[in-house]
Amino acid sequence: MFAHPDDAEYMCGGTVALWASEGTDVHYCVITDGSAGSNEPGVAREEMMVVREREQRAAAEVLGVKSLSFLGYRDGELEVNLETRRAVTRVVRRIRPEVILAPDPQRLWSGSGYINHSDHKAAGVLALSAVMPDAPTRLQFTELLEEGLEPFEIPNLWLSAEEPDTYVDIGKTIDIKLEALTKHESQHRDDSPVWVRERARELGQQAGVEYAEAFKTFSFEDEEATAEEATEEAG
Repeated sequence: MFAHPDDAEYMCGGTVALWASEGTDVHYCVITDGSAGSNEPGVAREEMMVVREREQRAAAEVLGVKSLSFLGYRDGELEVNLETRRAVTRVVRRIRPEVILAPDPQRLWSGSGYINHSDHKAAGVLALSAVMPDAPTRLQFTELLEEGLEPFEIPNLWLSAEEPDTYVDIGKTIDIKLEALTKHESQHRDDSPVWVRERARELGQQAGVEYAEAFKTFSFEDEEATAEEATEEAG
């Protein structure tokens, strides 16, 4: 779950490629239309949103993503409100994921050279809102019940965070991640492959592998219930 086309590839492209290669169904929820992704004079939002969706589909194909949901909210103006929460919850209840992977809403900056985009922060808050209270609460957005979308308890949440507790070894998929990023031609930067690889190497050093991606992870599964199920199976 992420704000703009290309966010997922930067945030977790190696992890997505690894999961997909292992047979996991990966689904993208792209919350904005990406229409502000150009500073070229004369380029219109209507033009950019078409380009950004095409690029995102191409990148997702490289990684092996099974499906994409484009919510189409205006790039640069994403708000956390009942409308956006409902739209995200609709996707979550339809897909019913084992894990939601999203940006960390607490990330305001990195070092002294990067200020986080407000859409990224909003996307993170929307992910947390889906976890609680929106997706699991029956009386939240009852109109979704009329669409046949029953409540769903999200088992796990992974945030792309500055202070991670979980690392994914992407040594086998770093090149696939970089290939997927090349599909975002409108956002291309000549130095992207260099710093993306270097960042993955830095995280890999923390994890004791060559390349890694890192996350703050949460598990909401009922440990007592899981223990009871294990006991019943053993019996």
